Amino acid sequence: MADFKSNDIQLQSRFSHPPVVYDNLKELSTHIMLKVPEHQVAGHEARIGQLGPLIDGSGRFYKPLQDDDRGSKEVAFYTSFSSNTRVPDHVRKFFPVFHGTQLLKAPDGSGLVPHLVLEDVVSSRSLPTVMDIKIGSRTWYPEASEDYIQRCFKKDRETSSLYLGFRISGLQIYGNEESGLWKPERKLVQKLNADDVRVVLKKFVSSNSPADLNLEPDCSFASSVYGGSTGILAQLLELKAWFEDQTMYHLNSCSVLMVYEKERVLKGGSSDAEVKLIDFPHVTEGKGIIDHNFLGGLCSLIKFISEILTSPDECTTKVCLQDSDKNNKEILTSPDDCTAKVCLPDFDKNNKEILTSPDECTTKVCLQDSDKNNNCTENGTNEGINISNT
Repeated sequence: MADFKSNDIQLQSRFSHPPVVYDNLKELSTHIMLKVPEHQVAGHEARIGQLGPLIDGSGRFYKPLQDDDRGSKEVAFYTSFSSNTRVPDHVRKFFPVFHGTQLLKAPDGSGLVPHLVLEDVVSSRSLPTVMDIKIGSRTWYPEASEDYIQRCFKKDRETSSLYLGFRISGLQIYGNEESGLWKPERKLVQKLNADDVRVVLKKFVSSNSPADLNLEPDCSFASSVYGGSTGILAQLLELKAWFEDQTMYHLNSCSVLMVYEKERVLKGGSSDAEVKLIDFPHVTEGKGIIDHNFLGGLCSLIKFISEILTSPDECTTKVCLQDSDKNNKEILTSPDDCTAKVCLPDFDKNNKEILTSPDECTTKVCLQDSDKNNNCTENGTNEGINISNT
């Protein structure tokens, strides 16, 4: 990793642009009060003698750079991404805003530590319901050491990553004014099987108590949080459309953060649901190849969420989701043949349809253009996702 003792620091980027020189890495003013983010649900937490993320209360999130090359790689990614004119604005909104780097005093008094300064994506929310989902059946990157690969592979096998293409890293769900926030143990959440993952995704959008294991999730808020033209499903589909084309980056071990205001929904208001992508210390250059590992995991998550928007009691059901502009969106799934179709109007008037066939360990993506022509691509899961349990 680069030497951060100087205020003139050069980070060697792995992406196809010249090394970036940072001349603004200065110590943060001592009058700014920093605190531990109370709504963090995954990752290392700051505590006495231990580095971890901090927030300043004004919308900025300070993430300590890891002391190996992962820290410099994450800075290189944010620098490359924030200046990349090939990234469309409608995709850029899914990534935290990058505000550069700052030096902060280490909690153990050992000196100054470099931090990423990012947008605090939950700063405007008082009691957010949050879920952190690590995407990909493979969480290691090809250039990693053999020891690191083996450790990641072991965890991928012990969690749902390998067979679902994603795993829940952590979450918190707002119950009500009396019960407050439910924040289950992370290690337990990470080792959930497919059925339990489905239950947690239902609890995420249910009105009854998430902590009561005897209550079946009622999914009362599924249509307002997951559905609609601005809901989580529509946002994931928008991301998916970009990952079907982009070959600039491979987002190894990155997470999807899903956030909404359950308290507001309980009072009849809008969910203000939002999707963000976070954690980029393992990003590698795409080299003209689609990121099948991320795309496959994203498609698997989309399938789970789309099925929650339907009734599992019937082989085929239709659910009409009414948006605020009174347009109807129709979702059609066929769970008996392990096939899910999601038909939603695209944001540029194209219809996108996802067809997944887990029994064949294959993800098909069919894009139906407005002129009724079908363009289908089939992504083999040797580089993507195997949903079978074998």
